[in-house]
Amino acid sequence: MSEQIKNQAITARDVDFAQWYTDVCRKAELMDYSSVKGFIIYRPYGYAIWEQIQTYLDRRFKETGHENVYMPLVIPTSLFQKEKDHVQGFAPETLIATIGGNKEIDDPLIIRPTSEVLFCEHFAKIITSYRDLPKLYNQWCSVVRWEKTTRPFLRGSEFLWQEGHTMHRTEVEARHEALQILEIYKDMGHELLAIPFVTGLKTEKEKFAGAVNTYTVEALMHDGKALQSGTTHYFGTGFAEAFNISFQDKDNTVKHPHQSSWGVSTRLIGAIIMVHGDDNGLVLPPHVAPIQVVIVPIQSQKEGVLAKAEEYRKRLLALGLRVKLDDSDASPGWKFAEYEMKGVPLRIEIGPRDLAKGVLTLARRVDGQKIVIADLDLEAAISNSLEDIHQLMYQKAYQFFTTHMSEAKTLTQIEQALNETTGYVKMMWCGNQTCMDKIKDQYQATARCLPFEQIPFDDHCPVCGEHAEHVAYVARAY
Repeated sequence: MSEQIKNQAITARDVDFAQWYTDVCRKAELMDYSSVKGFIIYRPYGYAIWEQIQTYLDRRFKETGHENVYMPLVIPTSLFQKEKDHVQGFAPETLIATIGGNKEIDDPLIIRPTSEVLFCEHFAKIITSYRDLPKLYNQWCSVVRWEKTTRPFLRGSEFLWQEGHTMHRTEVEARHEALQILEIYKDMGHELLAIPFVTGLKTEKEKFAGAVNTYTVEALMHDGKALQSGTTHYFGTGFAEAFNISFQDKDNTVKHPHQSSWGVSTRLIGAIIMVHGDDNGLVLPPHVAPIQVVIVPIQSQKEGVLAKAEEYRKRLLALGLRVKLDDSDASPGWKFAEYEMKGVPLRIEIGPRDLAKGVLTLARRVDGQKIVIADLDLEAAISNSLEDIHQLMYQKAYQFFTTHMSEAKTLTQIEQALNETTGYVKMMWCGNQTCMDKIKDQYQATARCLPFEQIPFDDHCPVCGEHAEHVAYVARAY
């Protein structure tokens, strides 16, 4: 591994993690602040990461029969209030328009915080028979939630996301849908983001407003905090009953359809930054990187250097890779630092000496390793290197996760794990919310999920001492 010089424009992670994160967001040109708090500008490089996430998920959704739609931006207050639990959950976060065309709006319009009620209003009009089911819809859009504390990508007053909304004939079908999408999200972590996700069931208090069950994918950041990275929900028939959605089944009886909902957002960009980044900036997994390979010519004024660099660019474009040739007049040293900060997985260096020998140099962002390869081996070397980098990044993140998972059988052990090991604490839980509330009050940690693999390792709750059958993961979180 070669020695990497610390980028002085970025605060060291272990000195001030929050400032490091902000520095990376700004210096790597992922975003900028707008004039309204919590409403950020997605700069091209940051938005390009989101586009790669969109491309992956859109393909997976369509492979499983889902269709993209688009619902209105605004929801009449009277419509929003039809589902009581849902309204109570979102009421503090809503932005409401009360004036339009210089006139007061009779039924004030809520800027969508999520779109369940809009989909339900539509479903009520188009579902009448079992033959109309299932309805498998998804939309890509932005939503607004008026947050008190905001941070780029992680928690914004406006953020980009996809939200799936589906209607099914039976409970079994709807539950299968919610778990199938959860697996797609988990695959995305493994195959695209190089992030290992914990999956499981949210507790009653932590579940989505109006849901019967909420399932989650959770990631662990470098500072030991968890990040909820996506959720899927089984709604039962609650929304269908509230919105009078019904269908005639095969046996000629009238029934309410069962519903699911699911979504991930641009907070995944925040996860990528905090899981993989280092003191020099971004470290991007190859499959999600806007630029997978950057070509930096050395002494580009020398005969043949730029021509060879352009040849490499075309050869790599033919492989379907995202490639940039930087032929600007900035110095090679400046370019090295710039693309290192932007997390570009691979850098090609080509100069007169390389040209004479028929070789080029590859530099890997993930570990700084440099190797010299023959010109003829370019395609195979690049393809193999990118895949090797992805696997290395995933294994590195997985190792961090496994070494930051602790079992606790007492309150003292919970406190010790949260403060020293950080990360997830695995505990037995009696099922009483007051015990989780106590952990939150004393240690500022919450139940992230009840993992699907429920393998008890004790028989009592460490908080109250009562009999416990549930395994729960607890962590401090964003």
